[in-house]
Amino acid sequence: MAEAPRLTESASAVFAVLAGAGSATRPQLASLAGLSKPTVSSAVAELESARLAAHSGTASGVTGRSAAVYGLGPAAGAVLAVDLGPALTRVRGCALDGTLLAQATGTRDEAADVVREALAALPAGAPLRTVVVAVGDVTAREKEGARMRPATAKAGPVFDAMAVALPPGVPVHLENNVNCAALAELHEGAARGRRTFGYLRIGVGIGLGIVVGGEVLRGANGAAGELARLPYPWDDGREPRHEALEEYIGARSLLRRAAEAWPDEDGPCPRTAEQLFTRAGEGRAVARAVIDRHAVDVGRLAAAVTAVLDPGLIVLGGSTGADPQILPGVRAELDRLSWPTEVVSSMVGDLGTVVGAARLAVTRGVQTVTETAGAKD
Repeated sequence: MAEAPRLTESASAVFAVLAGAGSATRPQLASLAGLSKPTVSSAVAELESARLAAHSGTASGVTGRSAAVYGLGPAAGAVLAVDLGPALTRVRGCALDGTLLAQATGTRDEAADVVREALAALPAGAPLRTVVVAVGDVTAREKEGARMRPATAKAGPVFDAMAVALPPGVPVHLENNVNCAALAELHEGAARGRRTFGYLRIGVGIGLGIVVGGEVLRGANGAAGELARLPYPWDDGREPRHEALEEYIGARSLLRRAAEAWPDEDGPCPRTAEQLFTRAGEGRAVARAVIDRHAVDVGRLAAAVTAVLDPGLIVLGGSTGADPQILPGVRAELDRLSWPTEVVSSMVGDLGTVVGAARLAVTRGVQTVTETAGAKD
């Protein structure tokens, strides 16, 4: 990986602003960075010399005079976001201003090939600044000199298989997949304009992304929001089992309940959650009853989240949670058990995890360029 040049503090500040804006004139950069125009002019010259910024056109002002417009230069580089999903691997390559440069999708077993495909599509010569990998697992805190890996065996093997495709020396950051999806909802989805909310994902598994004050809450062990670990069942004569709540609410049990209740006259029983929701939408009574019961269960889980966090907003995501057919039932059960809390369906869909991981990767990538600020001052 090409090392970022050492920048003055003012050049670092201007670079960060330019990355966030995508393009800007010098007066705009001065206003956004809170710096004087002469300081910005010097910073822009420094960034141009390092090929971190480049002239990209002109813009006419209100007085009719034209001003040079700047964007990121070829040496700013790119970042990679990898979503190691339960079935698919999705990869996005982005410039440090968030522009999409490459994307690739394949099966979970093809993770290394999908990463190589995306890397090959990035602009030639653009340094890769950082990689963010979203995993369906707890992610341990980074330790100096130690390689990050998933904390349990859930995602470890596929992560190791994918890692061989990454260029050596590039920083790799792991993040929980539900946390990444929560970031996507915060910036581009159903939680825009809200700084505190819970993203409740219900699918094959369950999980909660917690956003407080615009930041993801990760917890002391990186395990905040691991709802699968809630004790369940919890009653007289019944012993809680490891991750039994996830087993009960997850899509596999949903399909099992459908199979147990499915009448022969309704034809073949749905084999996927998508098929089950389609049958419910068509008015099949048994499918509707199973989905309604699922909504009650999700509503009770949402009530537990509300009791602890009082988030004000819960965004429902995941392969079953995001379907709008469960929304009324979830809202009704939450209203019955807890105080008023807004509940909405996800707006980012299946791409939420990789979109959030890409946003996090861009933030990390900008930091790799600007973290040496002050070295020349």
